[in-house]
Formats: sequence, structure tokens, C-alpha cells
Amino acid sequence: MRAPSRLLAPHVSTTTLFAHFRSKEALVFDREQDVDAALTAAVRERPGGQGVVEALRAHALKSWVPIVTDPRRASFTALVRDTPALREYGERMWMRHADTLSAVIAAELEREPDDPACAALARFVLEVPALTAGRHDPRATVETVFDLLLHGWRAQAGPSDAAAADGLPD
Repeated sequence: MRAPSRLLAPHVSTTTLFAHFRSKEALVFDREQDVDAALTAAVRERPGGQGVVEALRAHALKSWVPIVTDPRRASFTALVRDTPALREYGERMWMRHADTLSAVIAAELEREPDDPACAALARFVLEVPALTAGRHDPRATVETVFDLLLHGWRAQAGPSDAAAADGLPD
């Protein structure tokens, strides 16, 4: 949610400001609705013939890689990490995104709304930003994670993993 321009004026009272946000924490996470809408659009508005996982890969590359590489991210992350109320709010918000994404994936794949595979995929996808943080090449990390989601562990297994992978059920 973006603050209406009248809230940016210096004479706006705290009461007026908080009337436009569900909580103080929501002021910090002002893009919650935008993120939900973008995740939904990535799945529902994907090009014909493009799978859900590929659409989410494209979304991650376009939307999340620039955020992870933004120099302001470190100070924002520190603020959230060091403020228990913000950390808890952020975790709850991310779970709401997982619920939304899971439901959208299930609908697109014509599965039950509580399909565990759709819920797992949504949660795995939403871990991508955390997995890219601090990596030398966030774009390559996104590609690796989505390759794993598309093709499974066996496709990632190296020569020493081949024998261990043989023990996995098909």
C-alpha cells in the first residue's frame, strides 16, 4: 500500500497516518499488496505455453534480483532483523504471500485449493530471495534454484551423488 500524497504533508497527524495502515509494521512493509498482486500476475498472466515454475522464475529474475542487489537492502534487512515486531510481521506477511501463491498455483493447475504440492512449490519459490542474499551472483542462484524446482535433485547430482541418488525412490 502506498501512502496517499496527502499523508506525506508535514502537518499530517499520526492518527491520520495510522488510519491508512493496519499497523505500525505495515508502514515498513508498504508493498505487501503489490507483492501479492505481482505473484498472482506472474502465474495468471504468463504467456501461453509457459509453465508456472518458468513464469515464477521470470518473475524472480525481473523483480527479486534487483532488490537483492540494491545497496539499501542491507540497512532495511538489519532494521527488520533487529526489531522483533518487524521480523515477526515480515514472517507472517511472507506466509500470507505463500498462501496466496499456493492458491493461485492450485487454481491454475486445476487442483484442490489445499494441494500440498502447490503449497510446497509456493514456499520453495518464496525462499528464493533469502537464498540469493549475500551470494556473489544472485541471478545464477535464482537459475540454480529454479532448475532444481523444475528438474529435481537427480538432475543436480554430480558424479559422487549418482550412487547416493540411486538409493532414492523413483
